[in-house]
Amino acid sequence: MPTKRSAVAALRKLEADRLALAERQKLLEAQAALELGRIILGTGLETFSKKALARVAGELGKLGEEASLQKLLPPARSSPRTEQPSGE
Repeated sequence: MPTKRSAVAALRKLEADRLALAERQKLLEAQAALELGRIILGTGLETFSKKALARVAGELGKLGEEASLQKLLPPARSSPRTEQPSGE
């Protein structure tokens, strides 16, 4: 007959799992920071102060990817071949 685990044992296991997850999260956050840092290096953003970079990143995050790109990049021009004649 299987033994029923006590609530105390379950709580201990839960706490151990929580600590392991917190450690895993720290590791993944460090890896993500390296990944993002590699992307930023060489773009000119590395010359920003930490405060300004955090502010820019925060604002871009609030806008979202599409809205940020629309605000920052000029609209794509259509080539002369794809433009329609102006009602001749």
